[in-house]
Order: sequence, then structure tokens, then C-alpha cells
Amino acid sequence: MTNAAYGADRLSAVEAGQRVAGFADQLFAHLPRADQRRWAAAYLMGLLAVSGRKSMRSMAAAITDSPTASQSLHRFVNASPWEWEPARGELRRWVGHRARPQAWTVGIALVPKRGDQSCGVHRRFVPSLGRTINCQVGVGQFLATGRGQVPVDWRLHLPSEWSEDRLRRRTRIPEDVQPVPAWAHVLDLADALAASGSPALPLVADLRAYKESDRLLHGLRERAHDFVATVPDSLPVLPTVPAHPFGAGADTSVPPVGARRFLETEGELLRSVLKYGHPRPTGLTRVVTGLVRLPRGPQPQRFYRLFAEVPREGERPASAWLTTLVHLSVEELLELASLQAATPRAVRRLEGSFGLQDFEGRSYPGWHRHVTLVSAACCYQELSEIDPDGLSRTIPVASLPRAARPPARLRV
Repeated sequence: MTNAAYGADRLSAVEAGQRVAGFADQLFAHLPRADQRRWAAAYLMGLLAVSGRKSMRSMAAAITDSPTASQSLHRFVNASPWEWEPARGELRRWVGHRARPQAWTVGIALVPKRGDQSCGVHRRFVPSLGRTINCQVGVGQFLATGRGQVPVDWRLHLPSEWSEDRLRRRTRIPEDVQPVPAWAHVLDLADALAASGSPALPLVADLRAYKESDRLLHGLRERAHDFVATVPDSLPVLPTVPAHPFGAGADTSVPPVGARRFLETEGELLRSVLKYGHPRPTGLTRVVTGLVRLPRGPQPQRFYRLFAEVPREGERPASAWLTTLVHLSVEELLELASLQAATPRAVRRLEGSFGLQDFEGRSYPGWHRHVTLVSAACCYQELSEIDPDGLSRTIPVASLPRAARPPARLRV
């Protein structure tokens, strides 16, 4: 490399570091101490700079020559007293302002662990692996934009055994955080999104893996939170009277049937429906659909649209989707439903590129701070180039050469 090329590379890296620091200043403005804000920027730069496993040592080596930097990064995430919720709220605002998300989705992240010391760790059977593993389970909230899906909030699932005081004290679990079913985390994320003042967005999710998914559906409807959700074939539904598509005169004496059976026996087959593979239409498809109610719910007269694709003539319907958005066309519903397929890929990207599984601590606060910083790194790399407030020319931080040190205020 020539001296001129080396100099340009170093200048680009320093400029990139300055822009990351500016983003961190905005995101972590709530931190009361200057040293906390400095270490937040350093941790964020380390996540962006390091390829492969993002240990404290490798991240520290990428941003400074200080021999104690890795210990300081560890203390900042595990011991330094700071709240993560304000940073997540700022992430929501940042993404909403720059990318105008269409919906939010839920991603499940499995973090393999050795031993039983890490907060929330438990034995869990993973169908995709065909075996039981020792792991933590994170439930992530992703905002789906035209550029992809970016994480903005998280819940750490605690199994019932984590109600023991001994385990809770050891890992510093707050008293108001108790083990709840996985579906309750989704409702909690919906509440947090509503409380943030963000524009109302529908949830697009696959609920088939959740036990008592009907309770989740009722909870969302009680909150007036719209959704487009894949539901179990056996989910009980009540048909409406065909002559009254908006529910007038619905027969309450009709027994419930499973969602799939309803589509096969009562659904209306629509041909030549435009199919979406987000963000563009991919051709025509067949869809079977109908209006239904949910039995045993707090509002039994509320109506939903049940729909599913029919891959080929004479075949059974594919996965059943249920939605509160009965006013939308089937084409619009298919476009929203297509967003869910990108969520597992977004989780894998967090694991492979941003260090989601690389947290070295064991505490509840430490896990939440780490995933907040991981989410911030992902949001920065995904969306900073479209920042309308001056970050539009941001240089992506794929790597920072060791020779290119961060600005003086990030030196340690």
C-alpha cells in the first residue's frame, strides 16, 4: 500500500470513528457520566470493527492500545449503573424517523451457554436442531423497513426455575421481573412500543410455536393492537354468516372449528391474487379467505380475517394467517405477511455480524446492556447512510485498522 493510500485509509477510518461516536452521543445522551458515554461509544465501535467473535479483548484491541481497556469495557456493561430503556427508546425514534417502518416482528434468539451460571440459562429442545441444548432465550422486537429488519427492544425469557431467590440474587434480576410465558413477552413488547409514542404499527409474527397463542391474540386485541399472524391449524374460530360480511346477524350457536378446517370448508377461493415477496410482487397466487370470530374471548363479536395461500389447484391451503386488518385487501395482507420471513435472517445476522451470542457476563443487567449495544451497532450499519440529519455520507465501519485510532475523546 502506498503512503497516500495508507493515509486515505487511515483518514477514512478516523472519520468513520467520529461518526460512530456522534451516533453514540445521541443514543446514550441519558448516561449521567462522561466516562460512561465514552465507553458506550468504544463498545459500539468495537462491535462494528471486529470480525468474528467479539470478545472484550478483541474489541478493546481494535480501538485502543490501553492494556486495561478490556476490563473497562467489561465493567461498563456488567457493573456500571446505567439504564438501557432510554437507549432503546432512542433507537425506535431513530429508526422510525429514517426508515418509516411498516410493521414490527418478533425474533427468537437462542444463545448457547455452558454451565448453569448465566441468567435465564436452561435446557431447551430445539426442533430445528433435533436435540436439547443449554441456552438463554431472547425475545427481540424488530422494526421492518424497506431496507430490512432492525432490532430495537429485547426481553430475556426466564423459565419457572428462575423464580428462586438464590438464582435471582446471583444474577441481579430485579424484583419486578418474574418468569412469564413466552407469549407474555410479546404483549410486553407491544406495550413498550405503544408507550414510546411511536406511530402505531401492526405486529407480523408466526405464533405457532407459542403455547396458548389464543391468549396472545386476545391480549393484542384488548390493547387495540393490530396484527397479521400465522396461527396453529387447530386454532378454534367461529364462522360468520356469509350474507353479512361485517358480522351482522352472526350465529352464536355455531360450534367452533379449527382454522384449517374453516378454510377448507367455508373459505372463499380467490384466484389471480398478486403475491408479494417483500418488497416487490412476485407473481399471481390463489388465496382462500373468510371472516371469523374467536370464541371465549373478551370481545366475542369482534371479527378477523383468516386467509392462506393455496399453492396449486386441488392442494390444501398453506399456513393460516389471522388478522385484525379486515379493511385491507388480500394483496396488502400478503405484502405484510411476507415481512415475517426476514426475521430469522435478521436474528442470524445479529449472531454472525454483531456479536449477539458473545456476551461474556452472567448478570441480567449485563445481558440487557449487551443486546442494547448490539442492536445499536446493527441499526447504525443498516441505516446510517440514509440519515437525513447529516449522516448520509457515513462510511460503513466494516473494520478499523489498528493504525487508525479513534478520536482523542475515545482514547483510554
